[in-house]
Amino acid sequence: MGKCSRRIHHMALRPGGAYAVPAMSDAATLIETHSLGKSYGKVQALRELSIAIPPGAVGLLGPNGAGKTTLMKLLLGLLVPTEGRASIVGEDPRTRRGRLSIRERVGYMPEGDCLLPNATGVELVSMLGRLTGMRAADAMTRTHEVLDYCQLEEARYRPVTGFSTGMKQRLKLAQALVHDPQVLLLDEPTNGLDPKGRRQMLELVADLAQNHGKNVLLCTHLLPDVERTCESVIALQDGSVKLVAEVAELTRAEGARYRLLVIRNMDAFCDALDPAGVVLEKREGRRCTLRLPDESQSADLLFHLAHQSGAVLESVEPARSSLEEAFLTALQPETQPVQA
Repeated sequence: MGKCSRRIHHMALRPGGAYAVPAMSDAATLIETHSLGKSYGKVQALRELSIAIPPGAVGLLGPNGAGKTTLMKLLLGLLVPTEGRASIVGEDPRTRRGRLSIRERVGYMPEGDCLLPNATGVELVSMLGRLTGMRAADAMTRTHEVLDYCQLEEARYRPVTGFSTGMKQRLKLAQALVHDPQVLLLDEPTNGLDPKGRRQMLELVADLAQNHGKNVLLCTHLLPDVERTCESVIALQDGSVKLVAEVAELTRAEGARYRLLVIRNMDAFCDALDPAGVVLEKREGRRCTLRLPDESQSADLLFHLAHQSGAVLESVEPARSSLEEAFLTALQPETQPVQA
């Protein structure tokens, strides 16, 4: 995985009515909300949200304005709920004791820049480490470790004003890591990044979850980011939960569906499908998605139909459910009954 596979020294390694996110193990719940609501005047950002999130890597997915950032700030105690309650690592963010404990045990990477423009990378990260309760010497030692891990070793003494967007995002990740937190709340970590920077960030997030035992709540509107880094997903829209599931379950192979690339006689091949009971679900140019009439049937039927119609199949592979399809289906408005 490149540089991001490096270990961070002193980091504790761990085994990698309400909506309950599927747990990867029998571990206790990490984050809970009960009828949680938050309003800004007449705008209701969260609506009676009740969820239970176990340890692991969980994606908090939704369009802009869905309530994702509001939820994170409520968990951190940066906002006060209008109704209901929440807890993270067993602490109540509404209490002073809870907020102090959360500050020590949770790392937060905000969406917006939280950088002091005249500070160097070392100065900024070590200062934020001290604010979590670390001793100055420990904060400085950890600062160098996390800057190395986040691939900022050569820029550590440069003012952050000269950092590129990718460097600033990795610096924000470094400050979230400096105090070796149990949980990471990452708000749009790939925001504004080019493809290379996005890949670097996602590799870091995946490595933290898989190889360093970090519990991650990844807030994003980008579905591929969740597919690459998370075990489970919660989808929000208009402040309400629309989907809770395991990513692997949503993207599993479906036995009787296939995706094909047909390089000759596509029309004749498609004409031969219906008489054989094969359903043509989608056709785009030379590619198509098919469903066999019986799940017990194999792709041999497709090769038989191709031979019969004079078509040439370049590739045949099991069709996988798309996280995007599940997400879009979950976000569709409920059908209203027709009034007589």
